[in-house]
Amino acid sequence: MNAWQKNLVSLWLGCFITGLGTSQLLPFLPLYISQLGHYTTEQLTLWSGVAFSMTFLVSAVVSPLWGKIADKRGRKLMLIRATVGMAIAIVCQGLAQSVWQLCLFRGIMGLASGYIPNAMALIASQAPKGRSGFALSMLSTAQISGFLCGPLLGGYLADHIGLRPVFFVTTGLLVISTFVTLFLVKESPKDTLPKRVMTDPQGFWAKLPAKPLILCLLCSTLVVQLCNGSVNPILYLYVEHLAPTRDNLAFMSGFIAALPGFSALITAPLWGRISDKYGAQWVIIIASLLFTLILLATTWVATVWQFSFTRLLIGFADGAMFPAIQSLIIACSSTAVSGRLFGYNQSFMNLGNVLGPLLGAVTSSLFGMEWVFTFSALIMLINVLVFYRVLKQTPIQTANESSQ
Repeated sequence: MNAWQKNLVSLWLGCFITGLGTSQLLPFLPLYISQLGHYTTEQLTLWSGVAFSMTFLVSAVVSPLWGKIADKRGRKLMLIRATVGMAIAIVCQGLAQSVWQLCLFRGIMGLASGYIPNAMALIASQAPKGRSGFALSMLSTAQISGFLCGPLLGGYLADHIGLRPVFFVTTGLLVISTFVTLFLVKESPKDTLPKRVMTDPQGFWAKLPAKPLILCLLCSTLVVQLCNGSVNPILYLYVEHLAPTRDNLAFMSGFIAALPGFSALITAPLWGRISDKYGAQWVIIIASLLFTLILLATTWVATVWQFSFTRLLIGFADGAMFPAIQSLIIACSSTAVSGRLFGYNQSFMNLGNVLGPLLGAVTSSLFGMEWVFTFSALIMLINVLVFYRVLKQTPIQTANESSQ
């Protein structure tokens, strides 16, 4: 097994543990907030939204900074920094005595975040030509697996040991991830940008070929995450709309929410191999069009099972998009700046996490729940058309040659 393959296995484990640990807090966060004070339903909804979004907003701001430091000082250092910082922040969340303290510590967790994008950047810089798509797809399966298993584990632990102890279990998982990274991950010598470029904001972008295409890829990340998140505020209500007489609506909603992750987990490695063989750009185009068609089809579903089927199909497109976007970002730039680019990519993803639920809530209240899928499909279609136009003006081969 080559050094990059050993790193891939180690970082897969680290990404899985990190995703598992951080996502297991999500199912009961509103319940935890309700124990920190006496709130009306409207106040609880507001504070839950603030607590959820705080992490993403702060992470969106600081991710490029961590990426810049990673390119300059090393990605392994940033991986360890992320796990240690998040562990401390989560311990503090478990000790919080007020909702203000919880939101503050959620913001600190966003400040410390960055394990998964730095893991992606490290593997992207080490994987040989023609294997980066597969490698990044495999790492995405770790993230997806962690986020699928985390809420299940968190809900089980909350029922059996209480809410606050779950935070300390999560801290223990992040400690394990820290030791996995410290002892098993090896960072190879890498090319770095000249010092004058690292300190000059204009120098960074000036050294990048295919800047319009890279910006388009970053916007694609935002759009995919926005379309994924737009359904979150209405998922339970849409299931209730389709089957108002069912007794197990909560279970059905949770089951349907998990379906895209399961299908993405299965298909991501396959999409990665297709990306390496035929080009990530074609995977992005095909997956975007598939995404658009499935969203449009969702507006016509009449039963819960039809809705479940469309959500399962969405995962097929999801499993293709993010690894292909990340692979193409590297192909159009240089591994010497991959940390910073992946940091920007994480920022755009976090913005999608914030804007998506907002789009879903506003659209549903103004036009009806079906229009959430229609507007999401329209946004996805516009994005892929812009991407195709920019791609025609910036051939991938030219971008690669310019970055060498």
